[in-house]
Amino acid sequence: MNYNFFVYIITNPAKTVLYIGMTNDLERRLIEHYWNKGNPGTFAGKYYCYNLLYEERYQYVNDAIDREKELKKWSRKKKDKLIADANPDWDFLNSQIMEWPPSPITKKA
Repeated sequence: MNYNFFVYIITNPAKTVLYIGMTNDLERRLIEHYWNKGNPGTFAGKYYCYNLLYEERYQYVNDAIDREKELKKWSRKKKDKLIADANPDWDFLNSQIMEWPPSPITKKA
């Protein structure tokens, strides 16, 4: 069986805050972050983090969980370098993997 698990880094529109997460459905998770923007009850929501900067795919969930934990321990400088090595201009990658921004109908996702 071929599974997909993703470790991802998103940021706010000003690119000043980073959020690292893990999911088995990157599109759904980005939509959730987008519709959660401004929600003070979550870190990503509070800081308007919904713009994808970086992602890695894993076949095994334990590998993705381990990588997420590893990245969360890194310094901001090291995270910035990881992003810049893969995405030098820090472009928002959402529209490369899905329709962006999501339409209101996807809010139920």
